[in-house]
Amino acid sequence: MAPERDGRDTRVETRERTVSGATATTRPRTRLDQPLLPRRRLLPEWDPEAFGRLSERIARFLGTGRFIVWMTVVIILWVLWNVAAPSDLRFDHYPFIFLTLMLSLQASYAAPLILLAQNRQDDRDRVNLEQDRKQNERSIADTEYLTREIAALRIGLGEVATRDWIRSELQDLVKELDGHHQDGHVVFPAEAPRGRDVDDR
Repeated sequence: MAPERDGRDTRVETRERTVSGATATTRPRTRLDQPLLPRRRLLPEWDPEAFGRLSERIARFLGTGRFIVWMTVVIILWVLWNVAAPSDLRFDHYPFIFLTLMLSLQASYAAPLILLAQNRQDDRDRVNLEQDRKQNERSIADTEYLTREIAALRIGLGEVATRDWIRSELQDLVKELDGHHQDGHVVFPAEAPRGRDVDDR
Protein backbone atom coordinates (compact mmCIF):
# COMPACT_ATOMS: atom_id res chain seq x y z
CA MET A 1 0.00 0.00 0.00
CA ALA A 2 2.75 2.44 0.90
CA PRO A 3 4.64 2.18 -2.40
CA GLU A 4 1.46 2.78 -4.36
CA ARG A 5 0.74 5.91 -2.33
CA ASP A 6 4.29 7.14 -2.88
CA GLY A 7 3.98 6.50 -6.59
CA ARG A 8 0.68 8.34 -6.72
CA ASP A 9 2.13 11.29 -4.77
CA THR A 10 5.10 11.53 -7.10
CA ARG A 11 2.76 11.46 -10.12
CA VAL A 12 0.67 14.28 -8.61
CA GLU A 13 3.78 16.31 -7.86
CA THR A 14 5.17 15.89 -11.38
CA ARG A 15 1.79 16.75 -12.91
CA GLU A 16 1.55 19.90 -10.74
CA ARG A 17 5.04 20.84 -11.76
CA THR A 18 4.28 20.44 -15.44
CA VAL A 19 0.95 22.30 -15.23
CA SER A 20 2.10 25.17 -13.06
CA GLY A 21 5.48 25.69 -14.70
CA ALA A 22 8.27 27.87 -13.46
CA THR A 23 6.48 31.19 -13.94
CA ALA A 24 3.42 30.24 -11.89
CA THR A 25 5.49 29.30 -8.87
CA THR A 26 7.39 32.58 -8.87
CA ARG A 27 4.32 34.81 -9.44
CA PRO A 28 2.46 35.62 -6.19
CA ARG A 29 -1.21 34.74 -6.16
CA THR A 30 -3.70 37.55 -5.51
CA ARG A 31 -6.61 36.78 -3.24
CA LEU A 32 -9.89 38.07 -4.62
CA ASP A 33 -11.62 37.75 -1.25
CA GLN A 34 -9.23 40.16 0.47
CA PRO A 35 -8.77 43.90 -0.15
CA LEU A 36 -5.55 45.10 -1.71
CA LEU A 37 -2.97 46.75 0.47
CA PRO A 38 -2.85 50.54 0.11
CA ARG A 39 -0.04 51.81 -2.04
CA ARG A 40 2.50 54.15 -0.59
CA ARG A 41 2.55 57.53 -2.24
CA LEU A 42 5.23 60.14 -2.13
CA LEU A 43 2.85 63.08 -2.43
CA PRO A 44 0.48 63.87 0.47
CA GLU A 45 -3.19 63.05 -0.03
CA TRP A 46 -6.06 65.42 0.67
CA ASP A 47 -9.80 65.34 0.46
CA PRO A 48 -10.84 67.37 -2.62
CA GLU A 49 -14.29 68.03 -1.16
CA ALA A 50 -12.84 69.45 2.06
CA PHE A 51 -10.40 71.58 0.08
CA GLY A 52 -13.22 72.77 -2.18
CA ARG A 53 -15.40 73.70 0.81
CA LEU A 54 -12.47 75.60 2.36
CA SER A 55 -11.86 77.45 -0.90
CA GLU A 56 -15.53 78.40 -1.12
CA ARG A 57 -15.45 79.67 2.45
CA ILE A 58 -12.35 81.77 1.74
CA ALA A 59 -13.78 83.08 -1.55
CA ARG A 60 -17.05 83.93 0.21
CA PHE A 61 -15.07 85.86 2.86
CA LEU A 62 -12.99 87.64 0.23
CA GLY A 63 -16.13 88.91 -1.43
CA THR A 64 -17.50 90.62 1.67
CA GLY A 65 -17.12 94.18 2.87
CA ARG A 66 -15.69 92.93 6.15
CA PHE A 67 -12.59 91.63 4.34
CA ILE A 68 -12.11 94.99 2.60
CA VAL A 69 -12.41 96.83 5.92
CA TRP A 70 -9.94 94.50 7.65
CA MET A 71 -7.48 94.70 4.76
CA THR A 72 -7.72 98.50 4.77
CA VAL A 73 -7.11 98.63 8.52
CA VAL A 74 -4.09 96.30 8.22
CA ILE A 75 -2.57 98.37 5.39
CA ILE A 76 -3.08 101.65 7.29
CA LEU A 77 -1.51 100.20 10.44
CA TRP A 78 1.34 98.76 8.36
CA VAL A 79 2.07 102.12 6.72
CA LEU A 80 1.72 104.11 9.96
CA TRP A 81 4.00 101.72 11.83
CA ASN A 82 6.71 101.83 9.16
CA VAL A 83 6.51 105.65 8.93
CA ALA A 84 6.03 106.78 12.52
CA ALA A 85 7.81 104.05 14.47
CA PRO A 86 11.50 104.37 15.40
CA SER A 87 13.86 103.29 12.68
CA ASP A 88 15.03 100.28 14.66
CA LEU A 89 11.47 98.88 14.89
CA ARG A 90 10.54 99.42 11.25
CA PHE A 91 10.47 96.22 9.20
CA ASP A 92 9.37 97.71 5.83
CA HIS A 93 10.78 101.08 4.79
CA TYR A 94 9.24 103.73 2.55
CA PRO A 95 8.75 102.01 -0.81
CA PHE A 96 6.91 99.33 1.24
CA ILE A 97 8.29 96.50 -0.89
CA PHE A 98 7.34 93.86 1.65
CA LEU A 99 3.74 95.17 1.74
CA THR A 100 3.59 95.01 -2.06
CA LEU A 101 4.93 91.46 -1.94
CA MET A 102 2.31 90.43 0.64
CA LEU A 103 -0.52 91.97 -1.37
CA SER A 104 0.71 90.27 -4.55
CA LEU A 105 0.94 86.96 -2.70
CA GLN A 106 -2.57 87.41 -1.34
CA ALA A 107 -3.90 88.23 -4.83
CA SER A 108 -2.08 85.28 -6.41
CA TYR A 109 -3.71 82.91 -3.92
CA ALA A 110 -7.11 84.60 -3.98
CA ALA A 111 -7.58 84.31 -7.75
CA PRO A 112 -7.29 80.47 -7.95
CA LEU A 113 -9.45 80.05 -4.85
CA ILE A 114 -12.15 82.23 -6.37
CA LEU A 115 -11.93 80.30 -9.66
CA LEU A 116 -12.19 76.99 -7.80
CA ALA A 117 -15.24 78.23 -5.90
CA GLN A 118 -16.80 79.41 -9.17
CA ASN A 119 -16.16 76.03 -10.79
CA ARG A 120 -17.84 74.25 -7.90
CA GLN A 121 -20.77 76.64 -8.12
CA ASP A 122 -20.99 76.03 -11.88
CA ASP A 123 -21.07 72.28 -11.26
CA ARG A 124 -23.89 72.71 -8.74
CA ASP A 125 -25.77 74.97 -11.15
CA ARG A 126 -25.34 72.40 -13.91
CA VAL A 127 -26.76 69.66 -11.70
CA ASN A 128 -29.67 71.90 -10.68
CA LEU A 129 -30.37 72.79 -14.30
CA GLU A 130 -30.34 69.11 -15.26
CA GLN A 131 -32.78 68.30 -12.47
CA ASP A 132 -35.00 71.23 -13.49
CA ARG A 133 -34.92 70.05 -17.11
CA LYS A 134 -35.95 66.53 -16.09
CA GLN A 135 -38.69 67.94 -13.88
CA ASN A 136 -39.95 70.08 -16.77
CA GLU A 137 -39.96 67.05 -19.07
CA ARG A 138 -41.99 65.08 -16.51
CA SER A 139 -44.41 68.00 -16.12
CA ILE A 140 -44.83 68.30 -19.89
CA ALA A 141 -45.41 64.54 -20.19
CA ASP A 142 -48.01 64.67 -17.40
CA THR A 143 -49.73 67.65 -19.02
CA GLU A 144 -49.87 65.91 -22.40
CA TYR A 145 -51.26 62.76 -20.76
CA LEU A 146 -53.95 64.75 -18.94
CA THR A 147 -54.80 66.60 -22.16
CA ARG A 148 -55.27 63.30 -24.01
CA GLU A 149 -57.40 61.95 -21.18
CA ILE A 150 -59.62 65.05 -21.16
CA ALA A 151 -60.01 64.86 -24.95
CA ALA A 152 -60.98 61.17 -24.68
CA LEU A 153 -63.52 62.02 -21.97
CA ARG A 154 -65.02 64.75 -24.15
CA ILE A 155 -65.29 62.38 -27.09
CA GLY A 156 -66.87 59.77 -24.84
CA LEU A 157 -69.31 62.28 -23.37
CA GLY A 158 -70.32 63.30 -26.89
CA GLU A 159 -71.62 59.77 -27.49
CA VAL A 160 -73.47 59.48 -24.16
CA ALA A 161 -77.21 60.07 -24.20
CA THR A 162 -78.00 63.18 -22.22
CA ARG A 163 -81.18 63.82 -20.27
CA ASP A 164 -82.47 66.40 -22.76
CA TRP A 165 -81.95 64.04 -25.67
CA ILE A 166 -83.78 61.18 -23.91
CA ARG A 167 -86.60 63.56 -22.99
CA SER A 168 -86.99 64.74 -26.58
CA GLU A 169 -86.96 61.15 -27.87
CA LEU A 170 -89.61 60.15 -25.35
CA GLN A 171 -91.76 63.12 -26.32
CA ASP A 172 -91.50 62.12 -29.97
CA LEU A 173 -92.50 58.56 -29.09
CA VAL A 174 -95.46 59.75 -27.05
CA LYS A 175 -96.60 61.95 -29.94
CA GLU A 176 -96.26 59.08 -32.36
CA LEU A 177 -98.21 56.78 -30.05
CA ASP A 178 -100.94 59.37 -29.62
CA GLY A 179 -101.17 59.75 -33.40
CA HIS A 180 -101.54 56.00 -33.93
CA HIS A 181 -104.11 55.73 -31.16
CA GLN A 182 -106.23 58.52 -32.65
CA ASP A 183 -106.17 56.88 -36.09
CA GLY A 184 -107.57 53.67 -34.65
CA HIS A 185 -104.46 51.70 -35.05
CA VAL A 186 -103.67 49.24 -32.35
CA VAL A 187 -100.24 50.02 -31.17
CA PHE A 188 -99.69 47.00 -28.96
CA PRO A 189 -102.04 44.12 -30.01
CA ALA A 190 -103.14 41.90 -27.18
CA GLU A 191 -101.70 38.47 -27.18
CA ALA A 192 -104.03 35.62 -28.05
CA PRO A 193 -104.78 33.32 -25.12
CA ARG A 194 -102.73 30.22 -25.40
CA GLY A 195 -104.55 26.96 -25.16
CA ARG A 196 -103.50 24.20 -22.94
CA ASP A 197 -101.18 21.83 -24.65
CA VAL A 198 -101.85 18.18 -24.63
CA ASP A 199 -98.27 17.47 -23.78
CA ASP A 200 -98.48 19.50 -20.55
CA ARG A 201 -100.50 16.87 -18.79
